[in-house]
Amino acid sequence: MSIDHLLLSELDKRRAQSLYRQRRVLSSPQDVEVEIDGERYLSFSSNDYLGLANHPEIVEAFQQGLSRWGTGSGAAHLITGHSAAHHALEEELAEFLGYPRVLLFSSGYQANLGIHQALLGRKDRTVHDRLNHASLLDGAKLSGAKLLRYAHSDMNALEGRLADPASGRTLVVTDGVFSMDGDTAPLAAIANECRCGGASLMVDDAHGVGVHGPQGRGTVAKFELGPAEVPILMGTLGKAFGVSGAFVAGSEALIETLIQQARTYIYTTATPPAQAEATRKALQLVKAGDERREWLQQLIGHFRRGAQQLGLSLMNSATPIQPLLIGESADAVRLSERLQKSGILVAPIRPPTVAEGSARLRITLSANHSMAQLDRLLEALQ
Repeated sequence: MSIDHLLLSELDKRRAQSLYRQRRVLSSPQDVEVEIDGERYLSFSSNDYLGLANHPEIVEAFQQGLSRWGTGSGAAHLITGHSAAHHALEEELAEFLGYPRVLLFSSGYQANLGIHQALLGRKDRTVHDRLNHASLLDGAKLSGAKLLRYAHSDMNALEGRLADPASGRTLVVTDGVFSMDGDTAPLAAIANECRCGGASLMVDDAHGVGVHGPQGRGTVAKFELGPAEVPILMGTLGKAFGVSGAFVAGSEALIETLIQQARTYIYTTATPPAQAEATRKALQLVKAGDERREWLQQLIGHFRRGAQQLGLSLMNSATPIQPLLIGESADAVRLSERLQKSGILVAPIRPPTVAEGSARLRITLSANHSMAQLDRLLEALQ
């Protein structure tokens, strides 16, 4: 039996289970209104929380960066790919976050793999929230360390995991904002458990940086924590920052260790310097973005009140991620298709991304949305 025959059979099973995924090809820039196959849609499916993905100042910075640096970096950071633009961005991010140093990665996935692989080995253990992002779990498995998981945001469960004796290092890992549920980790309580249990804490704040905390410094800053409580902070630049890439913030020793040992850093071509220039401009807009963040909070409150009046089963989230719990995958797909027919894009989220029986519509809000657009979504849901 040929490999194609086996693969096609598996694909048919996915279709039958309403788990088959398809790409949409946009013919417009990323924004709250997009064009697909010649049709305009109102989108609630992007992580562009501050509406910066097509901001003219960032576009101009990218263009100027292209004129100065060209289109590619040409090599890994440790060869000749680390430009002055990359270096300046790292320094500016470190100052912004209040950490000694920052290291750039090409993606959040690579950052999470690299952190685990560089810091942990077979004698160590890593303790994860059960709803952590797939990249964190994959990093844990790659490291060879013992992987333990605790019930979502359950401090008694975390305490129980840390109570067991360990022969090596213990790294506790959690998302700051959980990407599929939209809720926020109780970071102050987790940091306290780590202190009492002799563990180090890593926070993946991909969906928090730019949105939460003073000047958008993220969920760690929102809880008034810093390097002492959260020695490893990962964040991405392709969500609230509207660009691409990721970073790890930490101590001098941590960053130097990642430079020396993180395989996803050592063996990956650096992102284009022009992208770093665009991200430096995005950072300025994030820092000055209180109006955007305040408007986003107004949108979240308006949507949740409207959904409650309609009796919709929204999950408990005060973030731009507003999941509408449906249950069965086929039902989530049908609802998403009906919304698309009315000109609205909302992505259905199905297993294995979420647990069986908890398929949902993942509604995401942007500071570029208007109240009228939000009301249009509520009317369509009704």
